[in-house]
Amino acid sequence: MKRFWTSVDLTEADSGFGISLDGRPVRTPARALLALPTRPLAEAVAEEWRTQGEAIDPRSMPLTGLANAAIDRVAADPTGFAGTLAGYGESDLLYYRADHPRRLVERQRAAWDPLLAWARRRFDVDFSTGSGIIHLPQDEATLAHLRHAVAALDPFRLAALSPLVTISGSLIAALAVIEGAFPVDEVWQAVTVDDRFQMDEWGTDAEAEAALENRRRDVESAARFVSLLA
Repeated sequence: MKRFWTSVDLTEADSGFGISLDGRPVRTPARALLALPTRPLAEAVAEEWRTQGEAIDPRSMPLTGLANAAIDRVAADPTGFAGTLAGYGESDLLYYRADHPRRLVERQRAAWDPLLAWARRRFDVDFSTGSGIIHLPQDEATLAHLRHAVAALDPFRLAALSPLVTISGSLIAALAVIEGAFPVDEVWQAVTVDDRFQMDEWGTDAEAEAALENRRRDVESAARFVSLLA
C-alpha cells in the first residue's frame, strides 16, 4: 500500500491516545480505533507512521502491529490468550539441559540459571530441570503461579508477551523481559545459547544469520513496546 497521508498527529480521549493521518483517525485491521494507553507509546507509534516512505513497510512498524494485536486479538479474549501463553510454562526451554559437550553445558548453566533463580524468588516456585528430551513434569503449584502471573497482564502486555514467548521458547525469560528484571540483550543472549553454540561449532550462512537477526529484532521490539507502557 502506498502512503496516502501528509501529517501525523496525536489525539487524546477517554479511551487513551490516538493517531490521526491528515485529521482522520487510524484504525486497526478490524476497524477499531487505534487507542494507545500511554503517551510515550502513542508518540512512538506515530513516529512509525511519520517515517514511512512512499510505500508502507509493515516490518518497519512493529509497535503498530503489536498495538493492533492487543486491540483486535487479545482484548477480545484475554483469558484464553493468557492461558495459551501460560502453557509454555509446562515445557520451558530453560528446563531442558544438554549433557554434553561440556562447553554447551556450561554456557546453558551460566545463561539460564540466573533466570530460573529470579523466577523462583519472584513467583515463589521451584522447577524441575534435567537433560534429554523426555518431558519434565512441573509441580502443579508452580504452574498455577505462572498462570496467575500471565493472567494478571493487561492486553497490551499480553500482546508483547506473545512474541517473546514464542520466539524464545521460554515463558520464564519472557516474563523477565516484561517485568524489566533483566536487560533484553542479556535475555536474548540466554535464549539463543544453543543457536550460537551451533554456529560456533559448525559455522553458519547468510540465511541462518538473517533469520536469527529477524528474531532478535522482534524480541527487542516487544521489549520496547512494554517499556513504553510504563
